[in-house]
Amino acid sequence: QVQLVESGGGLVQPGGSLRLSCAASGSIISINDMGWYRQAPGKQRELVATITSSGRSNSADSVKGRFTISRDNAKNTVYLQMNSLKPEDTAVYYCNALISTTSRILQPYWGQGTQVTVSS
Repeated sequence: QVQLVESGGGLVQPGGSLRLSCAASGSIISINDMGWYRQAPGKQRELVATITSSGRSNSADSVKGRFTISRDNAKNTVYLQMNSLKPEDTAVYYCNALISTTSRILQPYWGQGTQVTVSS
């Protein structure tokens, strides 16, 4: 059993910052890629940023220069530092990780989601 637990969402004014965290726990052998996705009301879930186990990252054009993804492999945790937030960043943010468990099966896991609201 694997759990991804997110934290750090909330309400922030335009131009503000938030830091999301996502910790993986359970019968984990290894974690490959980790990432953040978001889903705004009435829209499809979209990729925000991903990071490999070696630290190579990729992000959507809409957040480049504002959001930074990082991870702490010792803590099985991925972070998303969000700066210069805009109202269009408002969404539920989901953590995703590709995890190999004691069953030796590599598969994706999702967190429960954390709400980020950018509004004055």
